[in-house]
Amino acid sequence: MRSFNPLQAPMIETSHPDASYSYREFLPSPGLSPYVAAYWTLDVRPSARPPQHRILPDGCVDIIFDLHSHSASECAFVAGVMTVPDAFSITEDHCLFGVRFYSETVRLFTRFPVSEFRNTQVFLHEIWGRDAFEFSESIMTAAETSQRIERMESYLWNRLDRADFSLDEPILLHGLRYVYEEKGMLSVKSLSEKLHYSERTVRRAFQKELGISPKEMTDIIRFQYLLRELLHARSFRFPDIAAKYGYYDQSHFIHSFKRFYGASPQQVFHAPCSQG
Repeated sequence: MRSFNPLQAPMIETSHPDASYSYREFLPSPGLSPYVAAYWTLDVRPSARPPQHRILPDGCVDIIFDLHSHSASECAFVAGVMTVPDAFSITEDHCLFGVRFYSETVRLFTRFPVSEFRNTQVFLHEIWGRDAFEFSESIMTAAETSQRIERMESYLWNRLDRADFSLDEPILLHGLRYVYEEKGMLSVKSLSEKLHYSERTVRRAFQKELGISPKEMTDIIRFQYLLRELLHARSFRFPDIAAKYGYYDQSHFIHSFKRFYGASPQQVFHAPCSQG
């Protein structure tokens, strides 16, 4: 069972002015859980107060379907690993269905290294070719979310059966397993020692496959574990959380949190620095 379950802002910021904004997540079947973190939906209707949607770096790659699109070539796209958050107001109708993949195994489905999608979006047909049009049509015409998930899982199993497992990068695969085990609190030196490779080789593998350094990835994973702990803790003190996750002082912790969230932990969790 994978210990890393990335969080997105709508799972934390659950209060919205009205019912015009809805974000939901759904777990994959157990067999696909080593590859898929979640399926998700975003439904937004026009409102007098346009809701703000925030996307957080989570170390994952998403395939997203715009269910309101009228273009077979532009209705589905791949969003790569993000290193900075994005927040924007939604002023028009939105109806999205997405699949969130773990970055170390997504290449089995895309055939391309994640580095080609870093901080950007690529249309699905640019990766899957003609298969993308037929599959997108299947997702777009599904009657409801459960049917979309069922069709998606069937298609992913089909691609997995035909996948070239030699494309897996062992340094990335095993390296991120160690990063998850240590909740991101792992230096590049320690990671290299665990993998029995030089630091240079590990950096090169991460850069080639993900488009980011191992330090950037461990920082994102640490942020995600910290975020989940803050969300589920009955009580906490920010200095204690900062120390637990290896920040040398509270200002370092706050700076790192704002880097990935776009807001301070006090703003997100409505808590003073000394909450206990």
